[in-house]
Amino acid sequence: MHTIMLDGNRYHSVSEVYHAIAVMLSLPDYFGNNADALNDCLSERAHPASLWILSSGRDEIARCIALIARVFEENGGTVKEI
Repeated sequence: MHTIMLDGNRYHSVSEVYHAIAVMLSLPDYFGNNADALNDCLSERAHPASLWILSSGRDEIARCIALIARVFEENGGTVKEI
């Protein structure tokens, strides 16, 4: 199982969050930098990926990370706030 960690305080835009996830999970170049594209990519994986959230950040970043957490859970991953 692949585990990634997000610190919402490190990102200034939603695009940065999705880019970080794409890098950490080695997502394909065609990844669309949105929740639907993340769902598609995670559903194609042989093993679920897990997400650890160090901080959700604020405002749009926090909303984005909450949505991403739901996508991970819907695809069998574990989400943990640390």
